[in-house]
Amino acid sequence: MLTQTCLSLALLVSVPAWSQALPTATAGPDIPQDEYRMPIPPMVSGQAFPTSTLSETRSNYLDAGLSFQPTYYDNLLSGYGAQPISDMGYSIRPMVELDRLTPRLHQTWTYQPGFTFYQRTSARNEADQSAALDMQYRLSQHITVSGSDTFLKSSNVFNQPYSLSGEPITGAPPSSPADVIAPFANQLSNTANAEVAYQFSMNGMIGAGGTTAMFDYPGQAESSGLYNSTSRGGSAFYSRRLSGTQSLGATYQYVTVLGSPVTGQLEIQTHTVFLFYTAALGERFSLSLAAGPQHYDYAQSPLPAISSWTPAATGSLGWRGERTSFAASYSRSVTGGGGLLGAMSSNTASASAHWQMARTWSISSSAGYSIYKNVSPLSLSTYQGGHSVSGGISLDHSLSEHFRAELGYQRLHNTYNGIAAITADPDADSAFISISYQLSRPLGR
Repeated sequence: MLTQTCLSLALLVSVPAWSQALPTATAGPDIPQDEYRMPIPPMVSGQAFPTSTLSETRSNYLDAGLSFQPTYYDNLLSGYGAQPISDMGYSIRPMVELDRLTPRLHQTWTYQPGFTFYQRTSARNEADQSAALDMQYRLSQHITVSGSDTFLKSSNVFNQPYSLSGEPITGAPPSSPADVIAPFANQLSNTANAEVAYQFSMNGMIGAGGTTAMFDYPGQAESSGLYNSTSRGGSAFYSRRLSGTQSLGATYQYVTVLGSPVTGQLEIQTHTVFLFYTAALGERFSLSLAAGPQHYDYAQSPLPAISSWTPAATGSLGWRGERTSFAASYSRSVTGGGGLLGAMSSNTASASAHWQMARTWSISSSAGYSIYKNVSPLSLSTYQGGHSVSGGISLDHSLSEHFRAELGYQRLHNTYNGIAAITADPDADSAFISISYQLSRPLGR
């Protein structure tokens, strides 16, 4: 998915661009470092706010490791129609991560399979997969190409890399459709984004991008009431720098979501124009605010199509110091897919915090809230929406150079009338302890 999107964007940068001389400060034979180079606004880049503190920040490394995590579940759904039970699960997760930074390219590769075994419900034993790629390439002094791809095969939301905190917090609105959290449903998902940005003057930048996403729930009892969907979209933006740390701009986004319920295919199209403002203070603070009109079209055969206008907004901030970091975001829009049936008015919020108490001790926490309401007055389903509340906290301790231990607790509450896989088990809690071994090798040093 990412390859196709990147090839499409490559055609944009192959078009001859007008010459625009920018003052530069030459820093090497490979490519000059432009002191007037504009960063891509968080509103359109989708880059995650760092969860590490300044003292923990690093690049150019290769990590490999193995972790063992026993987890206690108080409400494990053993099968649709059965009562939730308490059980112990044991997860083994190898991991490899590469972060490489050169004058032109910054790339991060992560792969983490997982193997989970349950003490009482061995029929739920599962092998999961998680892979992610994030890269940014400076094609020339004025053109930057970036892209990301995330794949997930999951059977238990509690033992995934991002767990209940969802995707990392960014300055952009969600790039994927609405995503209901079904804690023990088998799921396949893939989300890919690509973008090209061109700085045509000292204080001006334009760009365009594309995104695709796929959500698939295999036909098992734990997925009853959830629906498969695919989506694709594109965007274009203009950004104007007001000062060294502030910028204003506008972006247009188009998204099509296709769903496949048994009653007939549904399609949701949205067109959104955002006016945005961003501010940054070095590596410590970043703020992004955006708002604008959104037009949506909803069609589900054999019902008549509907369309309407609605306001959309998103905001986020990130801050980190030598020993603490914090990030939060809020988004409001009309969307669909991700397991949900219909066009949904969504309000989502998330936050995460990290505190390095001492050299070998740190504590992390996260929280999330989402509410979805069906905006279509006519529907072949009685499903009208619902909400999720989630949170977690963990304590991390480095035992030695290579060994570390983590202790944590997570909770999820769902209210979605009409989704059998969730109404059968609306609350889920887990408590875990993890022991991991990790090797880290610096690159290019």
